[in-house]
Amino acid sequence: MRIAAAISCSLLLGAWPATLAAGPDKPKTMTTAGGVDMVLIPPGSFTMGSLHGDGDAKPPHKVGVDAFWMDRTEVTQEQFDKLQLSNPSHFEGARLPAEQVTWAQAARFCNARSRAEKLAPCYNADTGVCDFTQNGYRLPTEAEWEYAARAGSEADYTFGGDARRLGEHAWFAGNAAKKTHPVAQKRPNAWGLFDIHGNVAEWCNDNYAADAYAKSSAKNPRGPAAGKLACLRGGAWNSSAEATRIFVRAGENPGFSDACLHRDAIGFRCVRKADGP
Repeated sequence: MRIAAAISCSLLLGAWPATLAAGPDKPKTMTTAGGVDMVLIPPGSFTMGSLHGDGDAKPPHKVGVDAFWMDRTEVTQEQFDKLQLSNPSHFEGARLPAEQVTWAQAARFCNARSRAEKLAPCYNADTGVCDFTQNGYRLPTEAEWEYAARAGSEADYTFGGDARRLGEHAWFAGNAAKKTHPVAQKRPNAWGLFDIHGNVAEWCNDNYAADAYAKSSAKNPRGPAAGKLACLRGGAWNSSAEATRIFVRAGENPGFSDACLHRDAIGFRCVRKADGP
């Protein structure tokens, strides 16, 4: 298996909160028992990938996705502190995104956050395999990530196709001054998700394969069953504008050996099933 990691966490008490009402054009939102804002991503279908991308973003293909909850922001360092987990970050700050996070550390965080809120952990401690039937936190699939990032957009970016507007929505090589920045300072996408482009690249649950789209299922695809690399999405503070486009895929060693990207440019955000307890 790709990841074998022992899971450790500290338990915090808390109940699942009520869902907040949504406006006519906005998805529902809530604040979890742990104090994290999440957005209910509605079910739907979209065209995943792009003819504008590299070979691994092709062929564009229609994908259906069930509803799920997604964090409005990338996981922050204060969230690691709240769960009494070691903060691996290079750039230190409570509201900065956690970075230098391996795939296994992200999975351990998801399980710790689940247990803290009395939810069932998704990740097996020995194999790292995700049980999608559980109600706890996990990493998004690549399909979930791109669907939520697009929020209905068919363009290269959440806001359209004009890269000159990227600075309004993202911290990237053109404006980040070689560091991360506090989450939620830039404009969100249409579904209220911040830092979809840039700040830190985000781990997905999927194994990476350059030809994955040629073999993808049409409903809730979860990527290849095995692989040596894990998927990253969204680009980071050191990425070019082109590298932050919605459809751009990256494969990275989940444990950082022979890492292609800067370790301090890699973080994550969490998702969970829509049907909570």
